[in-house]
Amino acid sequence: MPTCRRKRVVLTQPSESLLRALKSNPSRDVFYLQQTGEIFETYEAYAARMSFYRLKQFQCEVTGKSGLDYFQALSSERSEAETLHSRFSEPLKPAILKAVQFQVVGRLDHLVESVYERFKDRYYKGERVLIDLNGIKYYGVVHTVYPPKYSTDVAARDANKPDVDGVEQGTSRPIDNEEPHQIYDDLKTPVKEVNARDDPFLYYYWVLLTELERDKSDKSKGSKPSDGAEMIGSLMEVQCGRMSRDRLSFSKSILRRFIRDCVDRDAAVASPWTVKPAIAQKYGVISSMTEDTRNNVEAIKKGEHDKRKKVWEDKDGPPNKKHKKMTAAQEEKAKAAALKRDREAQEKLDQQRIAREEAERIAAEKKKKKPIRYPTEDLDVRLTDKDLKAGMKLKRPVPTSHALPFNHHSGLFESFLMAWNFMVVYGQPLHISPFTLDEFEHAIKHTDVDMPCSLLAEVHSTLIYNLRTVPFARHSAVLSLLQRKDHLQSDGMEDEEYFGVNTDQLSAAMSDIGNNWERVPLRHSEGREGWEEALIGCLKDHATRENFPRMREILTKLLFAPDPSEAPAPHDTSPSSSRAPSPLEPTPPPQRLSAISTPRERYMNLPVHDRIAILSFMVNLAISSKAIHQHMESCEEQLTSLRKEKIEVNRTKKQYLEEMNVLMGEAKEEPVDEDARIEDPSDMSDVPASDNGSDSGKSKKSTSKSKDLRQKAQLQAHSKQREAARAKQASAKQAMAEHRRLDEEVNKLERRLEAIEREFRKLLGGVRVKPMGKDRFYNRIWWFDGLGSASLVGSGGATQYGAGRVFIQGPSEFDLELMMRRTDDEVPVQIRRLEEEGQEGMLGPGDWAVYSDMDELEQFIAWLNPKGHREIALKQALSKWWIHISAGIRRRMQDLNVHAKLPEARRSARTKTAPDITREPYMMWTNRRAINPT
Repeated sequence: MPTCRRKRVVLTQPSESLLRALKSNPSRDVFYLQQTGEIFETYEAYAARMSFYRLKQFQCEVTGKSGLDYFQALSSERSEAETLHSRFSEPLKPAILKAVQFQVVGRLDHLVESVYERFKDRYYKGERVLIDLNGIKYYGVVHTVYPPKYSTDVAARDANKPDVDGVEQGTSRPIDNEEPHQIYDDLKTPVKEVNARDDPFLYYYWVLLTELERDKSDKSKGSKPSDGAEMIGSLMEVQCGRMSRDRLSFSKSILRRFIRDCVDRDAAVASPWTVKPAIAQKYGVISSMTEDTRNNVEAIKKGEHDKRKKVWEDKDGPPNKKHKKMTAAQEEKAKAAALKRDREAQEKLDQQRIAREEAERIAAEKKKKKPIRYPTEDLDVRLTDKDLKAGMKLKRPVPTSHALPFNHHSGLFESFLMAWNFMVVYGQPLHISPFTLDEFEHAIKHTDVDMPCSLLAEVHSTLIYNLRTVPFARHSAVLSLLQRKDHLQSDGMEDEEYFGVNTDQLSAAMSDIGNNWERVPLRHSEGREGWEEALIGCLKDHATRENFPRMREILTKLLFAPDPSEAPAPHDTSPSSSRAPSPLEPTPPPQRLSAISTPRERYMNLPVHDRIAILSFMVNLAISSKAIHQHMESCEEQLTSLRKEKIEVNRTKKQYLEEMNVLMGEAKEEPVDEDARIEDPSDMSDVPASDNGSDSGKSKKSTSKSKDLRQKAQLQAHSKQREAARAKQASAKQAMAEHRRLDEEVNKLERRLEAIEREFRKLLGGVRVKPMGKDRFYNRIWWFDGLGSASLVGSGGATQYGAGRVFIQGPSEFDLELMMRRTDDEVPVQIRRLEEEGQEGMLGPGDWAVYSDMDELEQFIAWLNPKGHREIALKQALSKWWIHISAGIRRRMQDLNVHAKLPEARRSARTKTAPDITREPYMMWTNRRAINPT
């Protein structure tokens, strides 16, 4: 059984309620853990147990391996147990287990030592042993065992010698029915005493030699392989001195593992070792104690308890003995001595207490003064006065929640954001061009029947085409509604009505709409005409009450209209209205829909939360389609190629930079001055002038000759210097040209690395969308631009955006619980959140907010503290993409300002005209990736 922190793992037993349910409700659903056979009543209990088993804190009891989960430890134990039992001598197993049963030995090592000493020279019939004959070792099988009474009777042993053929066929009869080695008494009995009663060296064995032992050492040091081969197949009579067991089948370590796998012991003091019941039954070991054994065990237990009791009594001091009656003076003296002892003891305790308090105070101060290594856990970082003076912000700028579209209903914005992100990320396999979040928002709010919205038609059509490849059940929605109706009728209840429409009316209205939705072409050139009816058919075959709870309500609104004769409701039911209903306003009565209509007419009257619910349902189904899965696999392959290319580009860039450094070093050498001054030859004369005319004439001739020679030599040297200077100058120019070329190559590689990063982000968005990071309070920061089919840079380097904002999502329930568990903080987390986030800025699980202004985002980045693990990673991620984030936000603000509607002057009601929405960006969007079906 695997152990956890040196304790065996106890399997969970079924609860009392489950045991009672077995009799009253045998078909009750439970959670079954197949690997252990445990049964749980709730999923939470099952998941908690499974999480416990997956922790890397278990240890294999057989091998001692640690750092495993429960199932790995269990598999290791089973594997080792199978190997152990296959190697361990089978005839020896029952003998050892009989000797171990009910033995009272404190440590397992002592038990193993006793068993090994008792059985190392004793062999049993059928054992595979090693026989040493004149230095040559053979493998053999013990066939017959002769007890000590035959040790002097050679004739009896020879008379009972088995036949070789009978040994090989297993038909030889045993010498007698007496079991050898009757040594199953207390293992604490000394080995010498046991051997004196039953000497193992007086046993004789008939052994059949089967094969030579393989010699793993050098052949030159051992016997030749043919030596002794003629003895194979013969019978030998040997004693234990020539016999031994293979170390792989019998040694102290293997014996220890075998005993630990087969026996168990209670935790009580002086508990006996007992063989596990299943193993005891297999090997014929007695499982119930005899009366004598029980009395011996009880006596040992009592002795152990008495010994421990005596130790405690000696520690507390011996019992007081009766003394003779003391006189008054002796009593006063004894009292004074006792008071002195008590006073000294109290003073000693006070000193110890003061010393302990002082030590604790010093330790606490050291702990406080211990320097913190940054970055650390974000919640452990507190701003100091120095940080505040340096300009760090204490309070985070409050993100805006009301600026998010459809955020007045819980979870509605998240579903809207998910649908938009899915369409943009997987635009390539869906064949749809990217569009901004603002365009998608206005398209969802579009209600004009006379002006169809191309974006709505394309989004629904591409999802319908994709869902044609997802397996579906024909008329699943109708069947689900009828099953609900039958269930209500069986319970004696009436059929449900939604907006005055019952199940039969809704089923009849759906029967003739969208039946061929998977074959009807929705052509882009025709404006996707008929997509509303195909949407009904798609919902009919894919939706059920389980996977789409609002299915009936939405289908009723799409197929039925209010009766024209009925008065309209006084309240505004326009789906474009995003104002949240006031709690003081009366709840309007539900509208009755009695007139059968068409989906094309009714879709534009569908509320926005119903439209988003339809898109969210279709997106959740489309994610399992084959086209999306193939696109994900393609993204993984391209990501691998990009990683390899990035490595190669970085390697080339590093090589170019090294070459540039070498060239710069050469250019720093001093250039040679090619205009070096040539000395005047007349200044080089060292011959003095003479007054004698003849001598003067001779000297003039020699001087002019030497001058010519020196001038000629100087001119030659100067010419060489000029040539060397020109060569060096040419080399320097060439080096500078090479440096400029390498610099251009490095710039190209850097631009390629930037492109790789953008491409990497796009492809990674097609596999998984992850937040930019988390702040100190575990709020998740999201930036959705540049993912999937969208791009951050358009043609000509123009900035492109999808959302053009940075979103912040509240902490998950797990993270929030993790924060609330912190108890060692000086300031509780809730109070700290109130101080640093503000009441209006605290987000709960599932809450969203947004930073859409550059000033707010810059203040948020200044608020992030790089001393924390999470916030330094978040700050680095935002800094990496800051150019594109800021450009996208500015571009979005420019687009909003351009398309902002100026307040019109007050006009007469007679001249009032409807606003022109054809110039709105969402109405001008076109799908450039559309494919017309044939």
